[in-house]
Amino acid sequence: MTSPAASPRTAFAVYPKTDVAATSPETAFVAAFPKTGFVRLASILAPRGPIPVSKSTWWAGVKSGRFPKPVKLGDRITVWHAEDIRKLFEPRAVQ
Repeated sequence: MTSPAASPRTAFAVYPKTDVAATSPETAFVAAFPKTGFVRLASILAPRGPIPVSKSTWWAGVKSGRFPKPVKLGDRITVWHAEDIRKLFEPRAVQ
């Protein structure tokens, strides 16, 4: 009988090194976030979205003008322009 350490099923999988910056969660959000159209709040705020603030902080920021104003599509449907949200987290071009 062989020991579990010698079993071929316990072998390690060796993965090639990748660029950490290319696989960071922030980069994944930038790549996956739509360039145009409308986005709902759940797609904007973390953990699914690129902006790491709470709902209450987000709405306070909308009220103060720090974050973009929403668009109402109906009584219970609030969205934002994806272009406006991208401006919050994309690097700005230096002139």
